[in-house]
Amino acid sequence: MLKCLAPAAALLLALTAQAQEAGWPTKPIHFVVPFGPGGANDIVARTVAEATAKQLGQPIIIENKPGAGSMIGAAYVAKSAPDGYTFLTPAAGVITNALIKTRMPYAEDDLVPVVMMAVSPSVIVVPGDSPIKDLKGLIAASKKGQNLNFATAGTGSTPHFVAEMLKLRAGAKLQIVPYKSGSEGMAAVVGNQVDATSEASPVVLSMVKAGKLKAVASTWNRRIAALPDLPTAQEQGFSDVFIGHWSGVFAPKGTPEAILDKLNAAVNAALKTSELRAKLIPLAIDPTGGSREDFRKFLAGEKARLAPIAKAAQMKED
Repeated sequence: MLKCLAPAAALLLALTAQAQEAGWPTKPIHFVVPFGPGGANDIVARTVAEATAKQLGQPIIIENKPGAGSMIGAAYVAKSAPDGYTFLTPAAGVITNALIKTRMPYAEDDLVPVVMMAVSPSVIVVPGDSPIKDLKGLIAASKKGQNLNFATAGTGSTPHFVAEMLKLRAGAKLQIVPYKSGSEGMAAVVGNQVDATSEASPVVLSMVKAGKLKAVASTWNRRIAALPDLPTAQEQGFSDVFIGHWSGVFAPKGTPEAILDKLNAAVNAALKTSELRAKLIPLAIDPTGGSREDFRKFLAGEKARLAPIAKAAQMKED
């Protein structure tokens, strides 16, 4: 009798799980942002969460868990229950941390890619009153006298990778000056404490338009709509200086496939709405989207491209 009940109980559990997945979501969802409020990643996460919530019919709550180069928030999600109610919305650190850190608080496959949300090009900037006009001018100036000081947001940050690309691929002579955040590095350029930096386009946009910073190049594969006269590094002859501040959605390993597919579809639908695009595009943030496989391929490509740079630059955790 007990032997007969066992298969029946297993079937009941399976049917119950399928019913839960089919009805998902039945309560609020949490997007964990592994950075503080107000940055490019936080802006994207909040905007996409609001639009996606309308697609799913449940609120999406933003939780900021900054620290340790985004690893605090990432580890929190990696160790969360894979029930479809906790997701991570990180940036490049989710792949670059493993390139520079000797110990990680979670395994790489503990986080499953769901969908890419958006990308913001890096913008290489100098003080507003700098005589440097373009990327060639910046590289030429770095070779005269003492090296130029280039601010970054810490080891392994996107600005750090831009600086190393300029050194390794364009021959620039730069002294890297790490700050705790990109906003601090940008403020140092505005105050003429350092010579240059690179930051996400929405972070520097207002300062460029106000004349406090001068943009000399963007680092994505097309021009920024909000700065249409700014040529890309590729247009200026430096195709290897290429990187963006991207953000995406990841789930804890074990989250049901049906839920991952449903969230991917909801985010893609949200990214196509005129309301969301009207909020992000003027900030020089490009909504992306795509399939789960598209996102996996993008991540694999970024890791393969950035790993040699991290090795050549001997990047090590702070």
